[in-house]
Amino acid sequence: MNALHKDKAGPGASFGPVEDIKLKPDELLIKVHLASICGSDMPIYQWNSWAPRRVKVPMVFGHEFCGTVIEAGAGTRDFAKGDFVSVESHIYCGLCYQCRNGQRHVCRSMKIIGVDGPGGFAEYAAVPARCAWKHKDDKLKDIGSLMEPLGNAVYSVLVEEVACRSVLVLGCGPQGLFSVAVAKASGASPVVAVEGSEFRADLARRLGAHDVIDPAKLNLLEQVLKSGKAPDGFDVVLEMSGAAAAISLALKAVKNGGRVTAFGIPSRPVELDWANDVIFKGVRIYGIVGRQVFETWYKTESLLNSGAVNVGPVITHRFSMKDFKQGFEVMAAAEKKCGKVLLVP
Repeated sequence: MNALHKDKAGPGASFGPVEDIKLKPDELLIKVHLASICGSDMPIYQWNSWAPRRVKVPMVFGHEFCGTVIEAGAGTRDFAKGDFVSVESHIYCGLCYQCRNGQRHVCRSMKIIGVDGPGGFAEYAAVPARCAWKHKDDKLKDIGSLMEPLGNAVYSVLVEEVACRSVLVLGCGPQGLFSVAVAKASGASPVVAVEGSEFRADLARRLGAHDVIDPAKLNLLEQVLKSGKAPDGFDVVLEMSGAAAAISLALKAVKNGGRVTAFGIPSRPVELDWANDVIFKGVRIYGIVGRQVFETWYKTESLLNSGAVNVGPVITHRFSMKDFKQGFEVMAAAEKKCGKVLLVP
């Protein structure tokens, strides 16, 4: 089969023939219909940050994908040839304390498809059956690879109730954009975002943001509080960027007793005013990793099937997988004129 793979340590990747898959008894063989590039695929492609320490080459990468089951291993159940599935990228063990207490998303032995083992930037992929989400029909086939990343935003937004609450979203990359849409669909008001790219700011407005503030503005904290008509702070702040300045702003912009969702990953340790911005304000901070397996998936599919959330505006580019270089170039461009980039085998 053909796949997008890392032949050796270093920047770049290749698209071409790789060894055929040997299916394990607990796995499904999937004909990949669609894959999408995640921000965490960039360190693997560019071979920087955490990737050289973790990724073993050669390997096929990519963890956001969907497709059709063409073979089910002898040890699987409830799946059959022809089923349309999206893939949960986190392979949980099912045996540790967290897995046995409803916290599979923070499994102590977690492995990630396309990071710790073969992924979905390929014509075919093998995934553990326990990581496959079976759709009732093909209605979501053309956005099925987005179930996994959209689930991040659904979990980030809905870890607590947001209806009738003010929400501030910091960073409008794909996860921030999804968060704007989910917050709006879930009854939050107002929904204010902070984003420096005018392209992405426009997408945020299309997805329901009441206002989008440029982080370069003077007196940024004052500007966002004024925009949200929240002189005492926002009920909910969703930090989706990982930027140190945004993390600090999140804790200052949340009201006393409010909630901060921490999703963005900073590139270095961050210094905070822990006493004044967290303890004395009585702030609740939720660290978000992945999605709740599979509670979040039910919510995500419901939001999509009902039409409450439309991810269409977030999909800005679609390339053949053999033209992967264009996709990664769009993602890496400094001006950030993209939302979600899809690859079609």
